[in-house]
Amino acid sequence: MTDNCIFCKIARGEAPATMVAEDEQTMAFKDLQPKAPLHVLVIPRRHIASLADADDPALIGHLVEVATKIAKDAGYAARGFRVVSNTGREGGQAVEHLHFHVLAGRPLGAPWSPWDR
Repeated sequence: MTDNCIFCKIARGEAPATMVAEDEQTMAFKDLQPKAPLHVLVIPRRHIASLADADDPALIGHLVEVATKIAKDAGYAARGFRVVSNTGREGGQAVEHLHFHVLAGRPLGAPWSPWDR
């Protein structure tokens, strides 16, 4: 973990977040600036800067499983949902801690960016 990373602070309990789910490896919380009725961020508890820096395929798979479960539990399995990880500055990554956005509840056009809507 890093001292100045907001997601590390959330993982340590030093910054507030509205939790949706958590386990030993991951945390999921509501996005502060939601772009859809369901907009949850799923993060690993340990600091990984981005998907490009991920070194644990099992952890990445688990993050995707958690994201999918959140969407299903919220009732969006049939309607559809999106799971996306922006990577790097030009990829639209705003926080340098690996995270997946889970979005649902409105039509999501393509391409999507974190600044849409």
